[in-house]
Amino acid sequence: MSLWIPVTLAAALFQTVRFMLQKTLSTVKLSAAGATFARFAYSAPLAVLGLAIYLAVSGRDLPVLPWKFWMFVVIGGTAQILATICVVALFKQRNFAVGITFKKTEVIQTVIVGLILLGEGVSLGALGAILLGLAAVLLLSKTPGGDGAWWRHLTNRASQLGLGSGVLFAFSAVSYRGAALELGDLDPWFRALVTLAAVTSFQLLSMGAWLAWRDRVELRAVWETRQTGVFVGLTSLGGSFCWFLAFTLQNAAYVKALGQVELMFSLMASTLFFRESITRREVAGIALLGLSILALVLAI
Repeated sequence: MSLWIPVTLAAALFQTVRFMLQKTLSTVKLSAAGATFARFAYSAPLAVLGLAIYLAVSGRDLPVLPWKFWMFVVIGGTAQILATICVVALFKQRNFAVGITFKKTEVIQTVIVGLILLGEGVSLGALGAILLGLAAVLLLSKTPGGDGAWWRHLTNRASQLGLGSGVLFAFSAVSYRGAALELGDLDPWFRALVTLAAVTSFQLLSMGAWLAWRDRVELRAVWETRQTGVFVGLTSLGGSFCWFLAFTLQNAAYVKALGQVELMFSLMASTLFFRESITRREVAGIALLGLSILALVLAI
């Protein structure tokens, strides 16, 4: 089995656990910007510390970081911040389910962005598996709250936020792969660690500077909720490292497609841990998504 497959599965599992923590730790009171910043505030120092420890123990030097590496870091880091804000804003919309449906088209958008930025296409078989996965995601995403068919809501704010977040997440995924590839022939996990430390540091500094200028109260709130934030940061760090390693090893579109297994993990958590009911449509969606993931693995 190719290494990128278990690494992507681990990334999806870490991300599911992070969302479970955020749901159970409901006492945390942060704004959208504060919640976004908290993730980077508690993961960036750990990423930099891990890189520093490895360099000290191994005796290796930090690789040369060309300007293209930093270009991809800035594009990817900024896109991820903006995408997260779009998703948070999406949750405030009455028909957010419609927007989430469009947000889940990020896999197809990653294929397009990867082709434009890095010239990386996908095979015909893999494209078929991705389209099958898209059908499964649309089936799973159509939850109560959106009136009428999802395709009738192309012009509303929820759809625009959903599509916008999908595009931005696609740019961040492809940019992170581009940054890692700029580091040359280093070990994949070393490239992933360097890229992760650079991206999270950029996000910490840029968002920290913004909040210090616009909302210092929120900075204090992030610090006051550190007991919760540390656990969210740890799971975020584990998930981010696995995502970055997967992007280093494989085409971002394939990684994103396999990463949709997170939906299956989330539904399992919803049923087993939160004792929430699951509908027949969701069972059908899980089965279809599982089939698409199997087809993707076999097609590559």
